[in-house]
Amino acid sequence: MDQIAPAVKATPTLPDAQTVTSVTHYTDRLFAFRCTRPLSLRFRSGEFVMIGLLGDNGKPLLRAYSIASPSWDEELEFYSIKVPDGPLTSRLQHIQPGDQIILRPKPVGTLVLDALLPGKRLWMLATGTGIAPFASLLRDPETWEKYEQVVVMHTCREQAELTYGRNLIEALPDDPLIGELVGDKLLYYPATTREDGKYTGRITDNLSSGKVFADLGIALLDPATDRAMVCGSLAFNLDIKKVLENAGLNEGANSSPAEYVVEKAFVD
Repeated sequence: MDQIAPAVKATPTLPDAQTVTSVTHYTDRLFAFRCTRPLSLRFRSGEFVMIGLLGDNGKPLLRAYSIASPSWDEELEFYSIKVPDGPLTSRLQHIQPGDQIILRPKPVGTLVLDALLPGKRLWMLATGTGIAPFASLLRDPETWEKYEQVVVMHTCREQAELTYGRNLIEALPDDPLIGELVGDKLLYYPATTREDGKYTGRITDNLSSGKVFADLGIALLDPATDRAMVCGSLAFNLDIKKVLENAGLNEGANSSPAEYVVEKAFVD
C-alpha cells in the first residue's frame, strides 16, 4: 500500500522578500542585521530604503532605514533601535538568520555626496542609530577621494551604544578596498551624555563652544571649505541646523547642492 506523504505547510513568502543572513545585538536597545541584496538594487551610499514585516492585518508594516553597507557590498546592512512598543522594531528585533523581511528596492535620501558642493573637510554628525548612513559613506572610496579630511562626531547616551560605530571606524585602516585612501584623513569624536568617557557632551554644545576644534586641534567651521551631513532625532536635526547656519553653511538637497544636508527619515 502506498504511503501518503504528510502535507507540507507552505512557508508564506513576503512581498519584495529578502533573507536575513546575520544578526548582532549590541545592547538591549541596539542591533544590526544583514540580509540578501536584490540583484536589481542600485543605490548611492547614504541613501535609505523602506523595510519591514507583515502586520497583524496581513499588510506590510514599513519604515525608512538607512542602508549601512556601502554601495559595492553584495549584501545589505541595517542598524536599528529596539522600541518595546514600536509598531515595527518591537518585532524586527527578534529576527533570526533565515527569516524574511520586506525590502522595497527604491532607494532615496539626501545624505549623498552629490547633494554637497565640492569642499575639503566633511563632517558626519550623528546621534544614536544616525551613524548608519555614515557607515555606508565611510566605506565608499568616493568619500575619501573627494575630501582631504573627514570628521565623524557620534554621540550616544552610554559607551556601549557607541560600539557599532567604533568597531566600524577602527576597522577602516585595514579595509582592503579603502584602507590606503583613509590614511590619516579620519578624525573620530565619539561622545557620551550620560556616562564618562574620553569625550562627553552633545554635538551642538561641542561645536558651539569650540570644544571639538580644540580637542582635535583643527580649524573652526568655514563655509568655503567645510561640508556637513546630519542624521539624528528631529530635535537634534533642528538644533544642529542652527549651529551650521550660524557658521555660514546653507542646507542643500539633491536638486540644489550646498554646504550641508540633513536626513529627514525616521524609524518608529
